[in-house]
Amino acid sequence: MPLSVEEREKFLVGPHVAALAVDSGEEGRGPVNVPVWYVYRPGGEVVLVTGRASRKTQLIADAGRFTLLVDQTSPTYRYVSVEGELVSVETATKELAREIAARYLPTESAVEAHVERIMADPEAVVAIRMRPRHWLSADLGGAS
Repeated sequence: MPLSVEEREKFLVGPHVAALAVDSGEEGRGPVNVPVWYVYRPGGEVVLVTGRASRKTQLIADAGRFTLLVDQTSPTYRYVSVEGELVSVETATKELAREIAARYLPTESAVEAHVERIMADPEAVVAIRMRPRHWLSADLGGAS
């Protein structure tokens, strides 16, 4: 059963590791699909932080859109897939890198170590913003 708008947005807000898919741009090849950390606020944009020179950054810029899939593999089984257009690729801030890392790392010291490592060269790190346009979702496990 599909999730309601409120349910799918609440689910996407959770600290799920997302599978990012973007057109590889190569004939005869499927999309590139990689795990990413992200942040989302209901009604807003999906934002992730990654290397400016990474392959996914270039492919997203070339394609102008990408898809994220997040799922929960324990009862109740759920997923949300959101596809949308690229809004911007901009230099990331430490604050954004910290906000995203804090969703996934267990301690403040782990967050700070991660942020210091990835932001050692701030110009090498970008924030990628996507405006959700198309959603797929389901609760495959019945009642919550």
